[in-house]
Amino acid sequence: MNAMLAIIRRDLLMVMRRKSEVLTALFFFVIVSSLFPLGIGPEPALLRKIAPGVLWVGALLATMLGLQRMFAADHADGTLEQMAISPTPLVLLVTGKIAAHWLVSGLPLVLMAPVLGIQFDLDAGALGVLMLALLLGTPLLSLIGSIGAALTLGVRGGGVLLSLLVLPLYVPALIFGAGAVESHIAGLGAGGHLSLLAAILVMAAFFAPWAATAALRIALE
Repeated sequence: MNAMLAIIRRDLLMVMRRKSEVLTALFFFVIVSSLFPLGIGPEPALLRKIAPGVLWVGALLATMLGLQRMFAADHADGTLEQMAISPTPLVLLVTGKIAAHWLVSGLPLVLMAPVLGIQFDLDAGALGVLMLALLLGTPLLSLIGSIGAALTLGVRGGGVLLSLLVLPLYVPALIFGAGAVESHIAGLGAGGHLSLLAAILVMAAFFAPWAATAALRIALE
C-alpha cells in the first residue's frame, strides 16, 4: 500500500509540473457544456431535459483526453519496466496510477459540474444527484479507460484505437449516470440508477486493474 500511495503522489507531482494537462480537460468540459445553452436558447424546460446527457457526455469526453498518457510517459522512459520487475505487485502500482488519473481528470469534473448545471436551470436536488452520479461514474471511466490505455500502449495511432475500444464500454455508465438525474427531475427517484452505477463500479474496481496489468505485461514483452 505504501508503494501504491507513492505512485499516486509521484503522478500528482508530475502533473503539477504540467498543469496544462489538467486545465485542458477542465476547459474542454466547460466549453462543451456551455455551448449547448448558447446554441439552444434560454428555454428552461428544454435545458433541464438535455442537461444530464450533455454534462455526462462532456465529462466522458474530457476524461478520455488524458487516458493515452496514463502509461505512455512511464513506458517511454523505462519506468514501466522497473515497475514490472519490482518486488511490489504490478497490479497495486497500476491501481495507484488509475487513482491518480481519477484525481487529476475525474475529481475536478465532479466539482465543476454543479456550476455548469446552473446554466441548465437544474435545482439543488438535481445538482446533488448529478454530483453523486459523477462521483460514482468518473472512477468507472478511469478504470475502464486504463484497460484501453494498456492495450494500445506503444501502438501507432493508439488514440483512435483507444477511443474505439473504450467508448462502447462507457455506454452503461452514461446511461445510468444521466438516467439518475433524469429520474430525479421526473420525480421517480434516482436510487435505482445510482445503485446500478455503484455495482458496476465495484465490479470494475476488482477486475479492471488486473486486466490492465495483464495488458501491460503483454505490451512489455
